Amino acid sequence: MTRVAATLLACVMVGGGTTAAYAVLDEAPVPAAGTAEGYRETRLFFGTARPGGGEPVTEAEFEAFVAEVVTPRFPEGLTVQEGDGQWLDEHGVIERERSYELVLYYPAADAGAGDREIEEVRAAYLGRFDQEAVARVDDRVRVDF
Repeated sequence: MTRVAATLLACVMVGGGTTAAYAVLDEAPVPAAGTAEGYRETRLFFGTARPGGGEPVTEAEFEAFVAEVVTPRFPEGLTVQEGDGQWLDEHGVIERERSYELVLYYPAADAGAGDREIEEVRAAYLGRFDQEAVARVDDRVRVDF
């Protein structure tokens, strides 16, 4: 499954109002190229609008979340990008909001442990900020640092 197809699948799933949009890829081995190693890439999409019209999640709140919840689980590194997103909520309303994309890379051999940690991150965000969903997209990639 290509990254584009996985992203579209995640968008369709989020658009359908599911609370756990999540594309699972097959476990085909990643071909080696040079010294690159097989890794998993996981992208999480965090909305900032709060249900019921409350104040959106602030940049400071999101940074604290990353520091307290994400970094302890993925100390090797991560990338956060700010964006604008939209999706169809469970009530059929198109929600437009400032959002954050979190990108994580971890060895494919550690996918089981990584998966558990990622699900803990998603659950923590849902609970802390009263969110309906955190979208997740996974892909197998080759990484060379």
